[in-house]
Amino acid sequence: MRSMAIILRYMIVDQRQALLRGALLSVVVLLMGAALLGLSGWFITAAAAAGLVGAGAVFDVFRPSAMVRFLALGRTAARYGERLQTHDATLRALASVRVRLLGSLVRAPYERLQRVRAAQALNRITADVDALDGVPLRLVLPVMAALATHVVVFFVLWRLVDLRVAAWVACGYVVGGALVLALGTRAARGASRWAEVAAQAFRTRLIDLIGGRADLAVYGQLVRQAEAVSAAEERRRAQVMSLDFIERVAGAALAMTGAVVTGGALWIGGGMAARGEVSPASAAIGVFVALALAETIAPLRRVLSDQGRIVQAARRVAGMLEAPATVGGGYGGAAGGMAFSGVTYRRVSGGRAVLDGVSLTLEPGTVTAVSGPSGTGKSTLLLIGAGLLEAERGSVTLGGCRVADWEESAFRAAVTLVPQRAGLLQGTVAENLRLAAPEAGEDALWEALEAVRLDGVIRAKGGLEAMLGPRGSGLSGGEARRLVLARALLRRPEVLLLDEPTEGIDGETSAEVLAGMRSALPGAAILIATHKEAEMSFANKRFALKDGCLVKCE
Repeated sequence: MRSMAIILRYMIVDQRQALLRGALLSVVVLLMGAALLGLSGWFITAAAAAGLVGAGAVFDVFRPSAMVRFLALGRTAARYGERLQTHDATLRALASVRVRLLGSLVRAPYERLQRVRAAQALNRITADVDALDGVPLRLVLPVMAALATHVVVFFVLWRLVDLRVAAWVACGYVVGGALVLALGTRAARGASRWAEVAAQAFRTRLIDLIGGRADLAVYGQLVRQAEAVSAAEERRRAQVMSLDFIERVAGAALAMTGAVVTGGALWIGGGMAARGEVSPASAAIGVFVALALAETIAPLRRVLSDQGRIVQAARRVAGMLEAPATVGGGYGGAAGGMAFSGVTYRRVSGGRAVLDGVSLTLEPGTVTAVSGPSGTGKSTLLLIGAGLLEAERGSVTLGGCRVADWEESAFRAAVTLVPQRAGLLQGTVAENLRLAAPEAGEDALWEALEAVRLDGVIRAKGGLEAMLGPRGSGLSGGEARRLVLARALLRRPEVLLLDEPTEGIDGETSAEVLAGMRSALPGAAILIATHKEAEMSFANKRFALKDGCLVKCE
């Protein structure tokens, strides 16, 4: 419940007015429904009583009938407005949660972002945010509207009928609804949670089937993967059937609650009318109002089928909404390059140090290369320099200022990292390049492409407006890598961190690409993590990482 409270608090802060309008309209609809049936019951009973005593000719039928028509038409209009407003408020609230979540993920530590990149994690986040529509739409707004309606109706019935009828109706619905909700929630929690797990398994396996169908067909696993997709769907359907049964039982219990409350109101009111304590018409108000208020607990039935996934989704999303910024604070000039001083880093607390007291200075206008087998800490060194990982001990400075003291946007303008798996987006070549420099003109884009020896390839494919598919499909691995490097050049960084920049590019082209990048950024300090001899030869200073320590290469 704490996680749901956190999500609801964010929604209220961002969409207070929209949610308030939806809640008020929900209360109006319920009150008009109760008033409509209560007035109708009184009108029918009073008219019948007037006819029995011979006063039908003088009985006023016009004003009550006009009010009945007004309430009927008004309730219909209010219901329409309530549906529009509550759904609009819910969609706005979800949009605000998405914006907050994106901002939180952008500031999240690098290790966390690496996990989020996986398809399963992205599917999970998307489904969790979608599931949160049930917090205001199916739980909070209906429950709050129902409670507010019962409070108002209690005092009205107390005034028009009797305290005993008012107390019976209010207590019967509140206690009965709460009891059904509590017992139903306990029964549906497991099935709802496992239905969501199965749905996510189905989605993930289906995406794997579609995305990897070529490889699956080559290795003869296409049928097996299709069977796994079907099995996940069967498990989901089994849980959904179980939820449907629980929901039907809960619906029957809620209907029985309404019948018991209505019957009790009839028994109490009828007894009072027989004793002459109230008029039959007044007693009828209590009966018909009790019948109308069954609408206040009807939404609880839907809550039971969704509460499992809503609760789980709220826990996961609430945990992601607060993430510390990795870089922030003051601003320093970048002149003087970057320096690593006694940097120590462990992937696991208490484990072996990946970097152990590493010190390294990156001077403007120089190229430094760090080599070593996979897993020795080359990429980790670059990530610490980019402010994406925090060293256990030691410090990293840029222009004499600690990285942690830099303002985020200024630091990102001064330092650019090209990781091993830098991504391309579906769209034109120009759109992919302008991710780094939105205001760059065509001449600047062509200069960057020429620097990495990709201009001829792009011209042959149709120029800057040539379309790329998902993840840059349409380019070979080496061409995609060069497009990523061209994008990094457009940032005009003062420190450029490259993780195996010419991977997938042949030796002769690799040398040309490195020379072009050096020419495009003559004053930048460049650090290359590599295992290729061509990249080591290009550097002014060469080091190797061994057992977490930096060793200078001759």
